[in-house]
Amino acid sequence: MAADGRLGEVLETEGTNALLAWLLVAFVGLVVVGNLLTGQILWAGFALAVLVLAVIPPLSFRRIRVMLPWEVLLLAALPLVSRTFTTVPMTGRFVTYLAVASLALVIAVELHAFTPVEMTPGFAVLFVVVATVAAAGVWAVVRWLVDSWLGTGFLLTPGVDPAVIETGLMWEFVYSTLAGIAAGVLFEAYFRRRDRVLERAREVRER
Repeated sequence: MAADGRLGEVLETEGTNALLAWLLVAFVGLVVVGNLLTGQILWAGFALAVLVLAVIPPLSFRRIRVMLPWEVLLLAALPLVSRTFTTVPMTGRFVTYLAVASLALVIAVELHAFTPVEMTPGFAVLFVVVATVAAAGVWAVVRWLVDSWLGTGFLLTPGVDPAVIETGLMWEFVYSTLAGIAAGVLFEAYFRRRDRVLERAREVRER
């Protein structure tokens, strides 16, 4: 398998990137275990999703240096990092959905690199925006089902007016849309900067 095309070139083979990315993978693995031990099942599931997506490239190419850019992995793991190392966790809705947008980009890159699906960077950005909003809807349904079956209060908080819950849910969709757009703009800028760096590197090699 080869990571061909401009989007596929997001995969890195540089040693420093691999080291930083694997350190993040190790951290996320510890977070998975820690959250499972403390009963934080939802956060454990999110961390596990980050972990699985992060190790697909090296496992597919059978080379430990083939990794996603560590910056993308860090953005995806940002809520996990914040929950672990800060006294005021940065797990607000916008930051969480920004991490979801980063995961959507990872999925787009890996679909392009490892399947017959081909995406241009522009379509990948659109995919990120749509997937982030869709994730908000799926997340709402999951919380509703868990609350209905297990009596938890992830969404259906006892004693809270249903209108208040519905308003909060609508704001989540707003935050997810804004996070998706912000991530799309950020990733498009990242692709453009990376193109310039790769072009300069090619020019140096050709001299």
